[in-house]
Amino acid sequence: FISTVCNFMSHEKCLKNVKIPCSCIAPSLVRVPVAHCFGPPGHYKRKFCTVCRKSLESPAFRCEVCELHVHTDCILFACSDCRQCHQDGHLDHDTYHHHWREGNLSSSARCEVCKKTCGSSEVLSGMRCEWCGILAHAACYIIVTPECTFGRLRNMILPPSCVQLFSRNFSKLHCFRISENLQTESDEDDDVDGSTQVSAKDVQISTDSSKQTLKIFDGNDAVKRNQFRLISVPRIAKNEEVVEAALRAYYINDDQQEYELQTFTQQVLLSDDVINRNDAAEDSNLGSVFRESIPEAWIIRAKPKDEEVIRIYPAWLKVGMAYVSLRVNKDSTAQTVIKEVLPLLGRQTECLQNFKLVEVLMGSKQVQRMVLDNQELILNRFKDIRKTSIRQMNQTRFYIVENSKSIVQVNLFVGGLPPQLSPEEYTNILKEELAIKTNVVSVSHVYQAQGAVVLQISCFSEAERIYMLVKDTVINDKPLNAVVIPEVMASKIPQNCCPLLVFVNPKSGGLKGRDLLYSFRKLLNPHQVFELTNGGPLPGFHTFSKVPSFRVLVCGGDGTVGWVLGALEEIRHKLVCSEPSVAILPLGTGNDLGRVLRWGAGYSGEDPYSILVSVDEADDVLMDRWTILLDAEEPAEGAENGIAEPEPPKIVQMNNYCGLGIDAELSLDFHHAREEEPGKFNSRFHNKGVYVKVGLQKISHTRNLHKDIKLQVDQHEVELPSIEGLIFINIPSWGSGADLWGSDSDNRFEKPRIDDGLLEVVGVTGVVHMGQVQGGFRSGIRIAQGSYFRVTLLKPIPVQVDGEPWIQAPGQIIISAAGPKVHMLKKSKQKQKKTGS
Repeated sequence: FISTVCNFMSHEKCLKNVKIPCSCIAPSLVRVPVAHCFGPPGHYKRKFCTVCRKSLESPAFRCEVCELHVHTDCILFACSDCRQCHQDGHLDHDTYHHHWREGNLSSSARCEVCKKTCGSSEVLSGMRCEWCGILAHAACYIIVTPECTFGRLRNMILPPSCVQLFSRNFSKLHCFRISENLQTESDEDDDVDGSTQVSAKDVQISTDSSKQTLKIFDGNDAVKRNQFRLISVPRIAKNEEVVEAALRAYYINDDQQEYELQTFTQQVLLSDDVINRNDAAEDSNLGSVFRESIPEAWIIRAKPKDEEVIRIYPAWLKVGMAYVSLRVNKDSTAQTVIKEVLPLLGRQTECLQNFKLVEVLMGSKQVQRMVLDNQELILNRFKDIRKTSIRQMNQTRFYIVENSKSIVQVNLFVGGLPPQLSPEEYTNILKEELAIKTNVVSVSHVYQAQGAVVLQISCFSEAERIYMLVKDTVINDKPLNAVVIPEVMASKIPQNCCPLLVFVNPKSGGLKGRDLLYSFRKLLNPHQVFELTNGGPLPGFHTFSKVPSFRVLVCGGDGTVGWVLGALEEIRHKLVCSEPSVAILPLGTGNDLGRVLRWGAGYSGEDPYSILVSVDEADDVLMDRWTILLDAEEPAEGAENGIAEPEPPKIVQMNNYCGLGIDAELSLDFHHAREEEPGKFNSRFHNKGVYVKVGLQKISHTRNLHKDIKLQVDQHEVELPSIEGLIFINIPSWGSGADLWGSDSDNRFEKPRIDDGLLEVVGVTGVVHMGQVQGGFRSGIRIAQGSYFRVTLLKPIPVQVDGEPWIQAPGQIIISAAGPKVHMLKKSKQKQKKTGS
């Protein structure tokens, strides 16, 4: 047997065991309506559409937060059943139930209940909870206890009941800070054109002369947007057969006796008052729809009724009662409905004035709420909705809601402002540039060193206006950026929970960052995953500032890790958990710190779930950080009028190493090559090839670096041997994994450690020597070990710190230990053996 609505297939003998709900009743099974978060359409192999159950050959949409995949022309029929990742003032609750999503599991997936395989790459099969990841057959999942405990990662997931976000006017992409530069234009009405073209895919225009193809519209809204579905029926079909086929095309399971077909004429459209709930612009040229004489077009309409049974859902989630059914007639108003429903919900003693009736449209992209006027006639309202779209009627619910003083509070992080100003000066800048209304907007936090503020806004439209305006505002040639941030209610976080704050640099390491962002949003709460290209690390640290204990995972190269550690150092005093431990997922080329902490040389597509488990089991270690003060005594070249100011002293933080001479020069050449053609630098292999090529060009260079610099270690002058490069190392890995210091024991020096408060100083004689070190045949020339260094440059010399190179003018360089040591996470050994095997 095959379902004529959603293509579900079953043997005859299995029919009695079918537990899968059809797409036509999916809206009625939603527990809490939550809209999906769709990015731009893409190509997804071996995935199936949740609505029509067919495979996704053409471009399709996927939700960025849950496992929903859907064809472009099926998206209208998906309903708002996404994961609830935060409280938003509607239907909030503290106990979490499993959030089941059907299908798109790997074919090796095993059922938790009967232990047999439940996944398939051939059809949509098997269920998975999108919080705890538990898997089960459609027939078995009903036995699983409904409460979800968040599974193996429960201690690192930020529980949704602890996150609050009032997001009415913001799209889901804004709420989860999913950067729009990865998006194509995702305007509300984009999928509309798609649906008219693609919907023909199911119904090939029939060449069979006994069949005819008809265009079916489901109401005035569809006519206006020219959004129809095609059906194929016999030429000599009874009216009932056509109605039934039309209802199925719109995933509606009602009795076809209640509907009729109206021929589609221009008069119908113009005489009816067009009600359009999605506020689409009325600029579509109505005439264009009528030119095509074939296929014929019809509108499906509901026949008017004198009375019907409606469902009223209580907005407080009272267990054991999802909704109450009520018969209404043409005199029933919202107020009479409230009056009849309260006794059925056990609230008969309460005053009617404390309640309101809310109409909720559960569209896949947006949940729209509208409070009904007390005197509104319910049947009239039904008639209006059905006239607009019978599909929307199927996705509409009525809730009875208690009136409460709703508090609106949107937190907006605004960065890119001039640093080191007072709160008053920031408020004035915002008044001038963004014309903020101070009666609804206040500055709640100021980050002076970073030039950022957090605004608290108590009006949705003002929040949206500021958000849109900030994106187009430039101050001192620097564009501002705005991020919507959720509020984490720290008091609600369970005792043993230590949420993980994830930073991903989507530009690092061959663009693998983008896939990781998607995976981590799925495995954790998307509110704990931050994209570094969207405002840097500060919005993430601010969001977690009140969390009593958390850990950090940084996905990126060594430069990204340094950036996050630097930001942590600056903002540490404002965090309740001032010393969070930091784990690294190395993307990018060098990744020396990642190697030392056993996270590997670079991410090569391991399962993101097992990475999170490793982070959970990792060991806490301490690491030294160093401050480098660069004080150029001579002015920079090219000064105007010959009156030159010396450069102001520059302070840089260092985690891994600092190189002077040949090492920095190669780095600089690579940097320039990458800036000229960034598109080519998206694979590690290519990046390393460029390093080799740059190196080969320098082989014949002889440079007497030891004549151009002087070195002082812990107040003692040190004589330098004949070298071309001088390198200060904090960790036992340099230049992508080479051991520059070497493993021989030496009674002059202590064995290096990353937390001993000492740096090792090593020399290299040139490119060939560096190549031999990289190949593991030699080590560098050991020069010194100490905790305070002064280098005097006698001429301009290339310098690099943790892979960031530049030319440093003559002057002094002082290297000393930075504040407290940082807590890093080192992958535990037993875990490594398992993955190695």
